[in-house]
Amino acid sequence: MRRKISTFLTILLTMVGAVVFGFTAPAQAAPVRVMPLGDSITGSPGCWRALLWNRLQSNGLTNVDFVGTLGPQGCGVPYDGDNEGHGGFLATNVANANQLPGWLSATNPDVVLMHFGTNDVWSNIAPATILTAFGKLVDQMRASNPNMKILVAKIIPMAASACGPCPQRVVDFNNAIPAWAAGKTTAASPITVVDHWTGFNTATDTYDGVHPNAAGDQKMSNAWYPVLAPLVGGGDVTPPSVPGTPVASNVTSTGATLNWTASTGGTGGVAGYNVHREQGATDPLLASPTTNTVTLTGLTPNTQYQIYVRSRDAAGNLSANSGLVTFTTQPSTCVDTTPPSAPGAPTASGVTASGATLTWAASTDSGCSGLAGYNVYREQGATDPLLGQTTGTTLSLTGLTANTTYQIYVRARDNAGNLSGNSPLGTFTTTGGTGGGACTVVPTTQTQWGNGYVIQPVTVTAGTSPITSWTVTFTLPAGHTVTGSWNATFTQSGQTVTAKNVAHNGNLAAGASTSFGFQGSRPNGNTSVPTAYTCTSP
Repeated sequence: MRRKISTFLTILLTMVGAVVFGFTAPAQAAPVRVMPLGDSITGSPGCWRALLWNRLQSNGLTNVDFVGTLGPQGCGVPYDGDNEGHGGFLATNVANANQLPGWLSATNPDVVLMHFGTNDVWSNIAPATILTAFGKLVDQMRASNPNMKILVAKIIPMAASACGPCPQRVVDFNNAIPAWAAGKTTAASPITVVDHWTGFNTATDTYDGVHPNAAGDQKMSNAWYPVLAPLVGGGDVTPPSVPGTPVASNVTSTGATLNWTASTGGTGGVAGYNVHREQGATDPLLASPTTNTVTLTGLTPNTQYQIYVRSRDAAGNLSANSGLVTFTTQPSTCVDTTPPSAPGAPTASGVTASGATLTWAASTDSGCSGLAGYNVYREQGATDPLLGQTTGTTLSLTGLTANTTYQIYVRARDNAGNLSGNSPLGTFTTTGGTGGGACTVVPTTQTQWGNGYVIQPVTVTAGTSPITSWTVTFTLPAGHTVTGSWNATFTQSGQTVTAKNVAHNGNLAAGASTSFGFQGSRPNGNTSVPTAYTCTSP
C-alpha cells in the first residue's frame, strides 16, 4: 500500500513539475526601432533627438529604440542617442553612393525620421534632383522593410550670410515635398510630411542661421512628437480646445494685461498657454503662462500689436489659434540721454578670404529707452566706415578683401539713439584666397560646432586661360583633422592638406568655376578653421 501511495505521489509531482516548469511567459513586444536620418542638424549634436526621446519616455512610450551606426554627442541628458546624422552629407550623394543600405542592414529600423537636404539646397541642387534622390532612398528603405513608416521633414529655414539665395531655395524645396510624398506613399509604407519650417525663426531658433539652438531643438522635437507617438505605441495627440479671444486691459507704453476664456481637454487637462504676436511668416512667442491671464512687459511704445493664444496639455499637444486681439501701446514718456556702456572687444572666428564672424560681450543700458543694438566699424583713419548693424552680439561680415588686416570696434546704441563709447579693438587678417596664377580658390565656412566644422563650398575658378586640372593646398590648425570630403581627392602631410580635382571637375574653361567641400574635427571649444589656401594648375 505504501509503495502504491509513493508511486502515485511521484507521478503527481512529475506532472505538476511539467506544468510549472513548462510554462512560458508571454513575450514582450519587440521595441519599435526608429532611425533619425540626415545631416548635422540631426547628428552634430542634434539635441532635438534627446528632447524627443525623453518626451516619449515621460509619456509612457518606452518600447522604442532609436537606432543608427552613429552614437550620441552629448546634449547634457541621458537618452538613446543612436542616429544616422552625418555632418556635411548631401542626400543626393548618399543616394548616388548607395550608402543607406549598409546603415539599414546594420540597424533594421521600423520608422525613419528624415530631415535631409539642407546641404543639397546650400549647393544649389534643384528640388527635383533632391527629390529623385529621396525616391531612391525610400526604395532602399522599403527593400529593407516593406512596411517601413517614413516621416519626411519640410526642413528648417536658413539665413546664413554665406548663402544669400538659400532662404528662397528652402521655400522652393519645401513646397515641392508634399506632391512628391503623395505620389510616393503606399498603404504598407506611408510617407508623412512633417512641417519643421512653419513657426521656425532663424534669428531666435538657430545659433548660426542654419543649425538649431536650444529653442530650435525644442521646436523640432515638438514637430516630430505628435506624428511619431502613434507609431511607437500610442500617446495622446488630441489637443485641448481653442481658448477664447484675449481681451487687453491696462495698456501702457511698454505693457498690457491680457485675459481669455480658458480651454478644456487634453492630457491631464490644460497645462498652460502660449501667447504669440502675429507679425508675418514667424510669430514670436511672448509668454507661456499656466493660467488664462498674463501681463506682457517690454513692449515697444506707440506700436500696434495683434495677439493670439494657443493652449497646451501635458503631452505637448497645442490647440489651434484663438481669435486675434488688437491694441496699440501708449506713446513713450521716456526722455533718455544716457548712453549704454561700451561693449567688449570683438573677436573673430570663421575667417576666410572674404569674410569673418565677430562676437563681443554685451553692453548694459541704464536709460529708460532700452538697448536697441550695435554698430560695427572698421578703424582705418579719419573716417571709420560702418560695416554693419545687429540687435545681437554677433555679426557675420562679407565682401572683405583677401590678405588684409582689419581692426574692428563696436558701439552700442539705445532706442533713443544714444551711442556708447568705442569697444576695445579686435584685429584679424583675412586669408589669401588666391595662388598660382592659373586658378584662384575661395573657401566658405558653411557651419561650425564645438568640435568640428564644414567648409563648403571651396570654390575653384580658372584664370584667363582654360585649365585641365587643379591642386588646392591649405593649412590645418594644430590638432585638427579632415574627417570627410567630397568632389576632391585629399592627402595630408602634417598640418598641410592637398586637395586635387576628381575626373569630372578638373577641366575648366577660362573664368569657369567648380567646388568641393570637407568636414574637419578639432579640440572641443577651439574656434580655429583652416587657413592659407592656394590654388595651382600645371
